[in-house]
Amino acid sequence: MEKIYGIKALPGELHYPVATLGVFDGVHRGHQKIIDRVRQHAMEKKGESVVITFNRHPKTVIENRIPSFITSLEHRLTLFDQMGVDYAVVLNFNRELAHMSAEDFIHEILVDWLGVKCVILGFDCRFGKNRKGDITLVRKLSDKYGFEVYECPPVFHNNQIISSTAIRQAILEGALERAEEMLGRPVSILGTVVRRSGRGRTLGYPTANVHPHHEVRPPRGVYGTKIHWADKEYLALTNIGLRPTFTKEPLVSEDGDLEIEVHILDFQDSLYGKDIEVQFLFKIRDEISFKTETELKTQIERDKEIFLKKVLTDNLPKDNGNTLNIG
Repeated sequence: MEKIYGIKALPGELHYPVATLGVFDGVHRGHQKIIDRVRQHAMEKKGESVVITFNRHPKTVIENRIPSFITSLEHRLTLFDQMGVDYAVVLNFNRELAHMSAEDFIHEILVDWLGVKCVILGFDCRFGKNRKGDITLVRKLSDKYGFEVYECPPVFHNNQIISSTAIRQAILEGALERAEEMLGRPVSILGTVVRRSGRGRTLGYPTANVHPHHEVRPPRGVYGTKIHWADKEYLALTNIGLRPTFTKEPLVSEDGDLEIEVHILDFQDSLYGKDIEVQFLFKIRDEISFKTETELKTQIERDKEIFLKKVLTDNLPKDNGNTLNIG
């Protein structure tokens, strides 16, 4: 997949661009349906699939606040790539773009710059100043500019329309199975491995401390997880919490202060500064405070045993052709 940041010279002439537009937070089953239709139509026309998204959520500019994401921009781009999208266009959402009318967006960006031949939008897509751009306006202007238009209906889960809001709430509640059913894949975060105290390595359980990119994460606890890095997969124990065994302060904290510690089984390489994806398979237990390091190490071994037993019993996770280490 080729990434294009901003409105600049396109990498060569596009034959038949088929485009969609949106934030696509979560890239959930509803989003996947739209993107799949974009790809299928592009292939039928021997053209190119194009997903247009933004470098920041519009609310950061319009409402002057940074919302929490299911997937950061980097995570979304990774998922687009995995879906087989040809081009991802990342627009700089600034004041100028926020005040651009929907008509001008269609004319200047979709038609004049991209040369779009087909636009496929979700049923609830809104864009342009005051969110006046919708499928009705796009259809109205399609004859004038000579491109096709299709609308994708919503996707339902338990008789409710799948939405990023519903998925975000499920993740925060720890309802991993419900969130996974709406996402169409396990709940995951993409984050950068950062340096901390290194206490895990001294205990014999080296951990990667992951800083998520404004992505929501499940509640505190120990989870069985799968790590994606460098086109390989690894099993891992992941703790989300306050490290109470080594913290003297009371266990009260804002969610943003929680640490994400990943102990990758049978893995010794350094990941400092690298971005890894952590997929949450199931919760093993709540976070516990231990009196001694020995008690903690004993519990980690129990957690590992529970995790591997469930992996072998349930055949989780699936090996997608990459290296999957289980210790």
